[in-house]
Amino acid sequence: MQDIVKELCDLRYLNWSKTRKSSGTAGSFLKSYDDSGKKKLYYKLSDFDPVKGIIGHECVNEIVVQRILRYFGFDHLEYRLLYAAVNVEGKDHTTYLCESEDFKKPGEMKIALEDYYLMNKEGSEGPLNFCKRMGWEEYIYRMFLADYLVLNRDRHGANIEVLSDPKKKEIRLSPLFDHGLSLVCRCHTSEELRAFNVLEDKKVQSFVGTPSTLANIKLIPEDFWKEIYKLKEEDLDSVFDGLDEAIGEEYIAKMREMIWERWCYLDRI
Repeated sequence: MQDIVKELCDLRYLNWSKTRKSSGTAGSFLKSYDDSGKKKLYYKLSDFDPVKGIIGHECVNEIVVQRILRYFGFDHLEYRLLYAAVNVEGKDHTTYLCESEDFKKPGEMKIALEDYYLMNKEGSEGPLNFCKRMGWEEYIYRMFLADYLVLNRDRHGANIEVLSDPKKKEIRLSPLFDHGLSLVCRCHTSEELRAFNVLEDKKVQSFVGTPSTLANIKLIPEDFWKEIYKLKEEDLDSVFDGLDEAIGEEYIAKMREMIWERWCYLDRI
């Protein structure tokens, strides 16, 4: 699937609702959907400020991360990056935004992993041991790896979903999704970008595991690594292909450095 569309799309008909940042800082993430066609399509914007407009680049992060997941063969939600005209609070903007389809199959229902865990855990069983008991450990280890490489700050208990089909008596975890708050998402200036330490082990939200992506890596058993694709530096050429217009070479260079340095650090530990 082509994951970047650079021709301007007119999406000014969409209505946007706000999802506040979990950190409580200024700004909002705006979401919308269009169910007028054969498939329901979901849209989301990068960080929006009522005064400054669209100030973030989280939508570009979604494309970078999905390309990394694709290299490793990890199941993930497919996003498309669209260059679009949108209207937010009566004002027109042109920006890059994300489009995706519903990952539920016909007949499936969804529930946040956190809620499913609270309803089905045994005694004092923690989320990681619960997922192991459910047979989801491979999924969790893949998530730990991906979230470490891109420093995903927002893997809370609703950013993983449990999908169930009561008629077929089937249950599974959703494809990995929502990677926007990762990489250099907090850097809005060249000064902030230059000061960013790509190997810093920042505190993150992580419902399964710990508040440290590095500590979570150390929870992965040795056998897991035998089947993992070994990332090569030249693979990153394709990861960032075509994104220069959406985010600029300075950001691409820093994100590329971050992914590669964090991968190399895995080899050293």
